[in-house]
Amino acid sequence: MSTATTETPTGTKFDAEAFAMNVARAMESGGKALAAFLKPREGGETPDRPPAELTEMVKTLTSVAEYWLSDDARSSELQTRLARDYLDLWGSAVRRMAGEQAARTIEPSARDRRFADAEWKSNQFFEFVMQLYLLTTRWAQDLVRDAEGLDPHTRRKAEFYVQQVTNALSPSNFVLTNPEVLRETVASSGENLARGLTMLAEDMAAGKGVLKIRQSDPANLAVGVNMATTPGKVIYQNELMQLIQYEPTTEKVLRTPLLIVPPWINKFYILDLKPEKSYIKWCVDHGITVFVISWVNPDKKLGNKAWEDYMREGPLAAMDVIEKVTGELKVHTAGYCVGGTMLATTLAWLAEKRRQRVMSATFFAAQVDFTHAGDLLVFVDEDQISQLERDMKTAGVLEGSRMAMAFNMLRSNDLIWSYVVSNYLKGQQPSAFDLLHWNSDATRMTAANHSYYLRNCYLENRLSTGSMVLDNTLLDLSKVMVPVYNLATREDHIAPAESVLYGSQFFGGPVKYVLSGSGHIAGVVNPPASNKYQYWTNDDIKDVTLAQWMKGAEEHKGSWWPDWRDWLGHIDPEEVPARAVGSAAYPPIEDAPGSYVRVRA
Repeated sequence: MSTATTETPTGTKFDAEAFAMNVARAMESGGKALAAFLKPREGGETPDRPPAELTEMVKTLTSVAEYWLSDDARSSELQTRLARDYLDLWGSAVRRMAGEQAARTIEPSARDRRFADAEWKSNQFFEFVMQLYLLTTRWAQDLVRDAEGLDPHTRRKAEFYVQQVTNALSPSNFVLTNPEVLRETVASSGENLARGLTMLAEDMAAGKGVLKIRQSDPANLAVGVNMATTPGKVIYQNELMQLIQYEPTTEKVLRTPLLIVPPWINKFYILDLKPEKSYIKWCVDHGITVFVISWVNPDKKLGNKAWEDYMREGPLAAMDVIEKVTGELKVHTAGYCVGGTMLATTLAWLAEKRRQRVMSATFFAAQVDFTHAGDLLVFVDEDQISQLERDMKTAGVLEGSRMAMAFNMLRSNDLIWSYVVSNYLKGQQPSAFDLLHWNSDATRMTAANHSYYLRNCYLENRLSTGSMVLDNTLLDLSKVMVPVYNLATREDHIAPAESVLYGSQFFGGPVKYVLSGSGHIAGVVNPPASNKYQYWTNDDIKDVTLAQWMKGAEEHKGSWWPDWRDWLGHIDPEEVPARAVGSAAYPPIEDAPGSYVRVRA
């Protein structure tokens, strides 16, 4: 046996010389990551100041601290509470070390995958560290819960920021306190750390000084090659969007075509991932003439494009083109997330102008009322929006990475820290996963449009209250009389099911509210062939909470897509021969998915 090689208790060979070399490689890569972080700051490309979110977190948690420290009795109670938990933990640990049976002081949630490894419970050191962390986390959460006098918004922010801090400080995020990482480090003589720090340097460089965590291996995923492959053509484009028409696969199609308005916060191909997951392909295969808006990834010169411009150059322009291509005056419409909010404002604008352009409207996880808008409200108040507007004024746009990080923070253990551990500590290249590849394919947002959205929807909630003004027109959702299929998803952190249900009451026409299993993406992109999840229906949507609605709801196994297709067919069942793509006035410009969607942020 080499003097540099030692056999570990598990029987693996630990090579000290190889370990030293791998540590040196890791340190070199760490230096490259630091250099990539500093480069844009030294060149003046990135302001060298603390992130606004960090400032907001400190301000919010200071409010909590002031409550507890402003009174000696409360301060003493604070210390006593934590000390008592720590003493209980120490006593339990001592008894277990002495060979006695002793219950754990605290147990992790059964759904907490961070502590799934057996050594968190079989090894007394890791067990102690885990319990110490869980007790401290519970104590920190109690500080916010029991702090009297906090206004609801400050309390919501404090809960959110405490969750972010405690998630970041989990022992699973560090080499020496994560048994899986420690085993891998010993087994590979530190090669995992060398690989991980190399990836860290690459991801820091790719983000131009901001860590862009890779969630999927992009090697075998390319838009137009492995994803977004449903055959079609771009038949129209302007500064803000390309309009795609898809080639028919059936002899006959519904007379009324479908226009899909996706969010501009992400790219449209979430609805056209791999063929077996593609909602667009499924619609085409079920006799629907499908048109989809592909929004531009805007730069500074488009910074003044506002909500009104997006409406006029987006859905309204698309409706004009569809009418000239198909001869149909009306379209079925579908809007996803903020694309649904845009669609709702367009419907209200059309209603006010007495223009009959829409046969039906479908909303996928979209909000028109923001009273119950969930965790994203953490980022919305006058101070935060004003700071964001100042940042956007200089750049003309909001970088997609900032919005992506906000969404990832809503599920930081799943979408941030699990990848930190897997990528940078275990040195594991993530697998190719189309949905996560799409998730990291962020887009920029124009300053004017994003500011209008935040203020009129999240901050002032103007759409549902009838006080939103667009194109000098006061919008009133009660004048929207077209049938609505309003889909929510049960585990949605972005458009909570309660919020979507509450918003259903503001439309003037018939509304079918449907609740799908899973979350904001998987609950929508759920093809029937996968036979996953379920959906619920209940016609009673007036003045009921989600819990009350669920009591009378009927559960259906599988995807909601066939239910929606039946609903669409009943509105206008007439069929016509399948249509060719484009027309003499609008000949194909290029193959789907077009060039706008390929522009990376």
